[in-house]
Parts: sequence; structure tokens; C-alpha cells
Amino acid sequence: MTGERDLTKLCEAIRPVMQAAIYVYCCFHDFVLLSGLEQDEVFFTFRESEGLTVVLQNQTAERLALPFLSESRLVTLDVHSSLEAVGFIATIATVLADAKIPCNAVAAYYHDHLLIPVSRTDEAITLLERMRDAACVKLLVC
Repeated sequence: MTGERDLTKLCEAIRPVMQAAIYVYCCFHDFVLLSGLEQDEVFFTFRESEGLTVVLQNQTAERLALPFLSESRLVTLDVHSSLEAVGFIATIATVLADAKIPCNAVAAYYHDHLLIPVSRTDEAITLLERMRDAACVKLLVC
């Protein structure tokens, strides 16, 4: 299954689901994960020229005394979007940007995910649900 490409269908079907955990960003400048940090504790990594960015739960970072930034909640956009869908994340980001809500998007095989500051997550979900409802009303198909 390849996922949905049609922007209107994606917006109609979006179901934002907030995960309970709080995630943070850490950086390992030597590109080596800390001893004691298990692979299953890492949500995702990204190699940048300055170091290895690691996103993990805040309780793990605190347990290992790791410096971290940006306490965020993960919001999964529960619609199977194609990796080739055009404009989906741009549409989501615009809705959130208009409300001055930061988001960091991650595209995965089946879904897109957003990391949103803890204090703004409920508001972000409400806005995304309104966007979905508006898309449905516009097309009168829901």
C-alpha cells in the first residue's frame, strides 16, 4: 500500500493522535551514543555535520543527565500519507504557524509525526481537527 497523495483527501482524513510521553532533543557531538542509552530508548536520530541529533523521552535524558532542548509531545497524523504527497506538511505547518505554534515534522513510512511544545499541544490538536472538519464541510463528503 503506497499511501494517499491527494491533499484534500489527506486533510479530510487526518486524525491527530497525541502520545503521552514527552520528548526532548539531545546532541552527541562525537556521533557516539552514550553508554547506557539503549537503542529502544531512542525515538529517532538524525546525523548533521555538527553532531548526532537524538530525540528521546525526557525521563531518559534526565536519568542519564543529558543536556536537552525543547520538551515536546509527539502528535501522530493518523492517516496513511504517501511519502510523495505534495503540500500536506506545508498545509499543517501553515495552520500551526498562523497560531504561532512551532512544530517539527518527521515523515515516516506510514504516517507523518509532529513534535509540538508541551504547552501548545492541545491547541495544536484542536486546530488540526478544525482543519479536518473544514475540509469535510467544504466538500460535503464526510
